[in-house]
Amino acid sequence: MTAPYYADDQVALYLGDCREVLPALGLTADLVLTDPPYGDTALAWDRWPVGWVAAVTPLARSMWCFGSMRMWLTRAGELEAAGWQMSHDVVWEKHNGSGFAADRFRRVHEHALHWYRGPWREVHREVPRLPAQYSAKGRTVSQRQSRTPHAGEIGAATYIDDGLRLARSVLPARSMHRAAIHPTEKPVTGLLEHLIAYGCPVGGTVLDVFAGSGSTLDAARQSGRRAIGIEADERYAEAAARRLSAAPLPLDAA
Repeated sequence: MTAPYYADDQVALYLGDCREVLPALGLTADLVLTDPPYGDTALAWDRWPVGWVAAVTPLARSMWCFGSMRMWLTRAGELEAAGWQMSHDVVWEKHNGSGFAADRFRRVHEHALHWYRGPWREVHREVPRLPAQYSAKGRTVSQRQSRTPHAGEIGAATYIDDGLRLARSVLPARSMHRAAIHPTEKPVTGLLEHLIAYGCPVGGTVLDVFAGSGSTLDAARQSGRRAIGIEADERYAEAAARRLSAAPLPLDAA
């Protein structure tokens, strides 16, 4: 039995290669949320781990996976061959880019694609509703029937404005930079919290097979979900364990 590197009442973190660790755990998850190496650079650690998709496929029916456009053009076929279907994508808009090439647009975004297996009607999904910049909160609003040529007919409706709107597909969130534990760390606030809210019910389980700094595990725990993570590099597993052993903060203070 594989012993966790770190564990508490809501989180378990394992050290090792996910392709080797997962078969020993016998787990299932409501949502996979992970950030694999994209294979975009010549850096030694930036190598696509062949076989990780097959390893997670039997364990969940819903998955958010980060990646660059180059990565997806190369690797999307592996997910489709394993039975995954893409539902939609979200763009993380960083406050500052990380690229240094002077012959390209400055890259200030990354993609997160949502994939699912099986009938769409059976997949948990709940789009977060966020405060609107402009709203008529409390006012009764009438929406006329309209027809958009490429999207079909929208029926008339009356509703009371609650000041909230569906989260947009572009999520602005500050990059971690100097505060980062891991070089590709994703922020909890404004990004991971919304992806988890969409794909995993409260009390459910989130699986991250490239746990890195433990940000996904931290975000899941703070939002009332359980989390299981696997990290192959002990330096980052140790850093994630220190992070997770600290008292969790509310999401708005993270």
